Amino acid sequence: MQTERLETIVIGGGQAGLATGYHLARKGQSLAILDASERVGDSWRKRWPSLRLYTPAAFDGLPGMPFPAPRYSYPTGMQMADYLESYAARFDLPVRNGVVVDALERNDEGYVVTAGTRRFEADNVVVATGVMPHENPVVPEFAGELDPSIKALHSADYRSPEQLQEGAVLVVGASHSGGDIAYEVAKAGFATTLSGPDRGQLPFDLEGRAVRLARPVLRLMATRVLTVSTPLGRKMKPEIRSHGGPLLRVKRPDLSAAGVELVLDRTVGTRDGKPVLADGTALDVANVVWCTGFRHRYDLIRFEVPVEDDGYPVQVRGAVPSSPGLYFAGMPFLHSFSSMLVLGAGRDGARVAEHIEKRSRSRARARNGARPPATEELAT
Repeated sequence: MQTERLETIVIGGGQAGLATGYHLARKGQSLAILDASERVGDSWRKRWPSLRLYTPAAFDGLPGMPFPAPRYSYPTGMQMADYLESYAARFDLPVRNGVVVDALERNDEGYVVTAGTRRFEADNVVVATGVMPHENPVVPEFAGELDPSIKALHSADYRSPEQLQEGAVLVVGASHSGGDIAYEVAKAGFATTLSGPDRGQLPFDLEGRAVRLARPVLRLMATRVLTVSTPLGRKMKPEIRSHGGPLLRVKRPDLSAAGVELVLDRTVGTRDGKPVLADGTALDVANVVWCTGFRHRYDLIRFEVPVEDDGYPVQVRGAVPSSPGLYFAGMPFLHSFSSMLVLGAGRDGARVAEHIEKRSRSRARARNGARPPATEELAT
């Protein structure tokens, strides 16, 4: 097996991996960004074509390259995909596409990453795969009990109403993605029910003038107020991580106007092959779209990493205290609400890169006989 030695390996070539790679490259680190997709940006290309970002272009650029669109326009997923590909090319980032990582292990020198017949050794590894990869969609256990005649698919596989068969549609999950899909399906002429607990809705028009006026405040909230360093941020962190987000672009009046029946109740099981709501109502539908999220999994890590109560790895601004040299990026509420937005990718990536640089200097001093400061491993 061929072995390549690098200072840092970044696993994942999405916005978090690219932003971290940008900062590492500027610091002169030898690195490789390993990405399973055939092209940079493919994770966005796989989403439904009508998808548009929930943040304006002014918030959607990575460090060193603004998003090439009017500041208050809302890019499509395809535009974001092309932007990420252009970003990697502009800064000549060492992305290696088509590399599927099988395992991350530790050894005496640091870390070993294996991908098929390839083997990489590194002092540092940044896991930037995110926690909602489309390879790990979540559906309820009873999903397999639906009548086989019902067309069922997850939002990860949804592309357009043309995929659905004739008949009524149940969209399960009343957060922003569920609302968007239910709206599109209803506008296409399907009798549509949207099921799920009320997650609230944005109190203003996402694309209205109020957003422009409030942009500095919204940015401050996302990056400085809703953080693990503030009481409000610590209170909101488990809520944001464990539940779908509120309705953003499409609101309740929009759903009603499109003919969507909004049922603020869970879909809890089946009866005679039909989906059943918590109140016992069985819905006679021909299609079900599961907007039930994605599982955060880190199966590739073959050593113990402590986790919080919600299952996310214990980390401090991306650095894992129990495994020096291991980092995470692109995780919801890594440090702030912005961590799961393109807006936060550059900020979190900069801190991870800074930590890695400090660690490299510390290790160099140790090799030269100087003892590193006891607090340096968690310096931020």
